[in-house]
Amino acid sequence: MNKFARAKLETEQQREVMLITQEECAEVTQAISKVFRFGIEGEHNGATNRDRLEEEVGDLLCMIELMIEHGIIDGNSVAQAGLKKKEKLAKWSNIRSAA
Repeated sequence: MNKFARAKLETEQQREVMLITQEECAEVTQAISKVFRFGIEGEHNGATNRDRLEEEVGDLLCMIELMIEHGIIDGNSVAQAGLKKKEKLAKWSNIRSAA
């Protein structure tokens, strides 16, 4: 990370939160790839791909909460962005809210 990008994060703790969040995003991507390749109930070393996906998504949600707690992102803005995304999905995809 260059000195200009580093200066944008106020603390080393914020930087660490961001780095771990980035790693967790990659782990969620990998878990989803395993579901596509081997099925949601495919097993490896005693755990299903669903188990692994749930664990990785939980880790990512934890990191998102930490980004909010550490003032990196605003929780209200994140919630608003989520609502806007649901509107876009309703318009441009076959995905509909389950609720």
